[in-house]
Amino acid sequence: MNVWRRLLLAVVCGVAVASIYAAQPVLEPMGHDLGLSADLSGWIVSTGQFGYIAGLLLLVPLGDVVTDRRKLIAVHLAVTAAGMILTATASAAWMAFLGLAAAGVFAVVVQTTVAYAASISPPAERGRNIGVVTSGVVIGILGARVVTGALADVWSWRSIYVVLAALSVGLAVLVLAVLPPDERPEGQTGPGYKQTLASVGGFFTERFFLTRGLITFFLFASFGTLWSGVALPLADAPWNLNESQIGLFGIAGLAGALGAARAGRWADSGKAIPVSGFALVLLIASWAAIGQLTWALWLLVIGIIVLDFAVQAVHVSNQHMLTSAHPDRLSTVIGSYMVFYSLGSALGAAATTSVYSSHGWAGSSLLGAGFAACGLIVWAVNRKLPVAGAHAPAETAAGTQPVREETQVL
Repeated sequence: MNVWRRLLLAVVCGVAVASIYAAQPVLEPMGHDLGLSADLSGWIVSTGQFGYIAGLLLLVPLGDVVTDRRKLIAVHLAVTAAGMILTATASAAWMAFLGLAAAGVFAVVVQTTVAYAASISPPAERGRNIGVVTSGVVIGILGARVVTGALADVWSWRSIYVVLAALSVGLAVLVLAVLPPDERPEGQTGPGYKQTLASVGGFFTERFFLTRGLITFFLFASFGTLWSGVALPLADAPWNLNESQIGLFGIAGLAGALGAARAGRWADSGKAIPVSGFALVLLIASWAAIGQLTWALWLLVIGIIVLDFAVQAVHVSNQHMLTSAHPDRLSTVIGSYMVFYSLGSALGAAATTSVYSSHGWAGSSLLGAGFAACGLIVWAVNRKLPVAGAHAPAETAAGTQPVREETQVL
């Protein structure tokens, strides 16, 4: 896969995930315009996130059923655009919620995109390509904070969704025009949708899958603790920063996320497990710097860079190992894995605001470090667990199936 195709897939991921997180910096004006009270405005973001979880379970498995994931990506982008237009033109809260829910459900185009990247990549380049494509997710989450604030200041919160809709339509056209199909030979398309959906539960009895999932759960709980809570102390004394200024800290996160694309190459060389362990140690260490926020913003910046690098390094390594272990069920395994991501992010977001109100930023920092430590413990206990499919031949002769190690089951 050449560099332009990797970048196109990364942009698809960034735009899709931005459709869920774009509302965070503009909750107050958006809620006011739609007639929502302050205590209900939080549902603007939650609606998209709940839709995303539903899409993970119901739509992502389609990637293992259809004959060409590229067409599925284009359709998902088109429906996401329709949801964004409905949100941008909403005259009542229920219309906005409907649009956000639709966009959230079809934002799982991210997982279909990652599966597509894995399917068209030679085994020796799979980790590198997944790393670049996945970096678009973090760029979308963090970049949305910066861009949304700027657009809202110049026009209004509605302009954000118009831009996202236009980008989604443009990307849908580019995906069909530029990317090669990943059509599978006749007879190798696997079971139908119902059978694929019913088989999802099988992953949750597989020890290797559960290990990667639990690590991700704690990883993104730590990530959510930072990004859902850091605005509180920054808006408070002694800094008293406004929303636009707070959004600029997302740039530091982008630097860490972009640097972590290197993790994919390490995974290609067989170092995914040690890289994950080292990154989790870095994640814990990053909270030592982030915890100094109340007196040193430069330490916060360093901590953010290290944290986002560590999160992306573990996330890419996990996806590389899981797609290598299940090459015949790429979409389903990624969708199932991302359920842990969603639940972990939700836990971090909910817990950090509660802890901050009672114990300040020091308490939130200990919480984030604690989540990271739990992830490291899971990694340490299972670091010698055999990786299913890790030693499968990179290429097989025509008409033969790759031989995979038997997966350990609980």
